[in-house]
Amino acid sequence: MSSLPPLTAVRAFEAVARHLSFTRAADELGMTQAAVSYQIKLLEERLGAPLFLRRPRQVALTELGARLAPEVSRAFDTLREAFAESRDRAEGTLSLTVVPTFASRWLAAHIGLFQLQRPDLAVRIDTAAHIVDFTREEFDAGIRATHKLAAGLMGEKLLKVEFTPMLHPRLVEEYEVREPADLLRVPQISLDDPWLPAWLHLAGVPDVELRQKAFVRLGTQQLEAAAAMAGRGVAMLTPPFYQDEIAAGRLVQPFATVGWEGHYYYFAYPESRRNWPKIKAFREWIVAATAPLRALEQT
Repeated sequence: MSSLPPLTAVRAFEAVARHLSFTRAADELGMTQAAVSYQIKLLEERLGAPLFLRRPRQVALTELGARLAPEVSRAFDTLREAFAESRDRAEGTLSLTVVPTFASRWLAAHIGLFQLQRPDLAVRIDTAAHIVDFTREEFDAGIRATHKLAAGLMGEKLLKVEFTPMLHPRLVEEYEVREPADLLRVPQISLDDPWLPAWLHLAGVPDVELRQKAFVRLGTQQLEAAAAMAGRGVAMLTPPFYQDEIAAGRLVQPFATVGWEGHYYYFAYPESRRNWPKIKAFREWIVAATAPLRALEQT
């Protein structure tokens, strides 16, 4: 045969061969007895030989049917196991794509609390910086920083992406940082960071042209914060993420002014998945767990 027979006919054969009864097979498959008989007839015509001996009140396999039945049964067992494993994996694992800053500054320290609450649900986190297409990549949901979710996505706002200058306490004294304009004397860790001129303008400093020169682009707040804590310069950071460092004296937020350009960290997912149990469970947890972060928002 150039192709497989119809799956409906094969399912009917497997059920009749297992039960040796058209009636019980029909009940199992939710079909009429006549429909089951028709499917068996189609299969027999395709094979060119009978599969069952139909006797009064008894059904028996022919030699061909007896040879074929265990192979078909094993094939269906393999399919059932494969689909069961896939279902368990899909239901038992939550795969998240998370922007690096949120992942490193908050989620890594708190995800264990979710797993204590839901030990049946494993969580896989990827921190690639690119925007994931949920229709093409195997992620269930994600945490993104944006001003508006893309079409087809929905989600919850977790935190404003605020920004303000932070630096090591030693630099505050070394560069005599007393007012916003004094920050212009402090080395800037990422010279192409647009948040500093935006913040200076908000703080009332006249438009200034920051000197550009060769520099290292660190790429994430986590790395810029590490450089700031090492005393290398001023970094533009999101205040709620660095309260412990400020309390420990590793960083200083010298001014209360905080900038915000309309961006939020969202827990985002395709609209079609809003009722998935694992999405609902994580959504409820993370909205509640990030409430203390939102309480620290300043704008």
